[in-house]
Amino acid sequence: MGESMTKAIESNYAIELKGITKTFGSVVANSDINLTVKCGEILALLGENGSGKTTLMNMLSGIYYPDKGSISVAGKEVSISSPTDAIELGIGMIHQHFKLVEVFSAMDNIVIGTKEKHLKRKVLKEKILGISERFGLEIDPENKVYNMSVSEKQTVEIMKVLYRGAEILILDEPTAVLTPQETEKLFAILRKMKEKGNAIIIITHKLNEVMAISDRVAILRKGHHVATVMTSETNEKQLTELMVGRPVSLEINRPETVDRNTVLKVVDLSVENEHGNMGLKNVSFSLKSGEILGVAGIAGSGQKELCESIAGLMDIKEGAVLYNKKNIIGMSPDEIIDLGISMSFVPEDRLGMGLVGSMGMVENMMLKSYKKNPGLFVDKKPARKLAEELIEKLCIVTPNVDMPVRRMSGGNVQKVLLGREIESKPNVLITAYPVRGLDINSSYLIYDLLNEQKEKGVAVLFVGEDLDVLLELSDRIMVLCHGELKGIVDAKTTTKEELGLMMTGRSLEGVDSDE
Repeated sequence: MGESMTKAIESNYAIELKGITKTFGSVVANSDINLTVKCGEILALLGENGSGKTTLMNMLSGIYYPDKGSISVAGKEVSISSPTDAIELGIGMIHQHFKLVEVFSAMDNIVIGTKEKHLKRKVLKEKILGISERFGLEIDPENKVYNMSVSEKQTVEIMKVLYRGAEILILDEPTAVLTPQETEKLFAILRKMKEKGNAIIIITHKLNEVMAISDRVAILRKGHHVATVMTSETNEKQLTELMVGRPVSLEINRPETVDRNTVLKVVDLSVENEHGNMGLKNVSFSLKSGEILGVAGIAGSGQKELCESIAGLMDIKEGAVLYNKKNIIGMSPDEIIDLGISMSFVPEDRLGMGLVGSMGMVENMMLKSYKKNPGLFVDKKPARKLAEELIEKLCIVTPNVDMPVRRMSGGNVQKVLLGREIESKPNVLITAYPVRGLDINSSYLIYDLLNEQKEKGVAVLFVGEDLDVLLELSDRIMVLCHGELKGIVDAKTTTKEELGLMMTGRSLEGVDSDE
């Protein structure tokens, strides 16, 4: 343990923030925040989107500089003006989106930018393996990043900061794209780091993980620090109320529907991705009315190709998408509508594919209906009325319906898109990560909206990343791995562990039913 951390133990705090304030124009991201992190402690940082979590941590990692307040490391007040300053103080941040060079080996990524990069590879390798053994990290220094799983890439990111001497680690949504098994492996690493005296801050929105891994929980709300509680003395309900400021139900209903008929039948679907590789390989399943069919898989397992090919936005190499035994592949949107299919698609890329960022809500509402109103003059009144109704129904935060949607937060953009698609009264609704970027309150609102569609007889395809939500919301769950279908399971009887095994390539017996 470094001298700085030894001093920190004497003062009991690895990090101490006093009166931290940060503004961006008229927006106050952090207001007079006081926060401490102890050595040998895992502190969970919790808050809704826009509560100021990442901004606060970016000031610790040198990306932003506070307007007011002080930061102390190991009992000494410091100035952190850059990521280099942060590393020199022993602070390392592992971002949600990894910053690795894909064609480099793990070792090259770890030592790049350090003074030791010119040492003999044997010496570098021995040092890396020594660190990995100390903290229980599984790493092959010679392995190229493009050959790695998401979990292995994350291990390289952790090793990068440990190699540079970091004793205070900040992890931003570290389990967002991990399987349950990979999450447990990460938590074992974090617990070992805690035992060695490291101070760890983990930003996460998964309350069950907060309860499993942390010692204390600090809660931010609208830029203010509202509480820090001992994990052993709290529960998920209390944490939610502290985040939101009022009681929130954490129950997801799963209404039972009858007369589920096959709306679309996908047969041996094979699709090339944008890199010319097979994004989907011989995928077959049925999508039924009045059900939510969940889609689970590690990021990049074919979810994007699945959604876009069914929605007619991607060329299909082989296979068919059947509606009443008629293949709709190659048909124009008008021809598909003439068959009786009303399809809505909420893509992963909200502004790039779903909405026009420079337009306001009114124009974006009209994109869905302008073909129904041909003519020289376009009546904007229905679109304006719909936009105003959605603002009230979905609690969309915007000064007015004409403000360009690109100036909205990600969560509000998602509400605009999903609201528009649902209001078009589809019989097939395809949603890719519809609650990504949304706070807890808004997420549960979206789950209610999807259940409303299900009860109306809509066939809903729901691509999700939170397995707990998939298990509660879906009727069936199909699992993709490297573009292949590993099985379709009953959400009421399967487990997270079974889904995790399938996500990493195992086909389990009795899970390929399409009933």
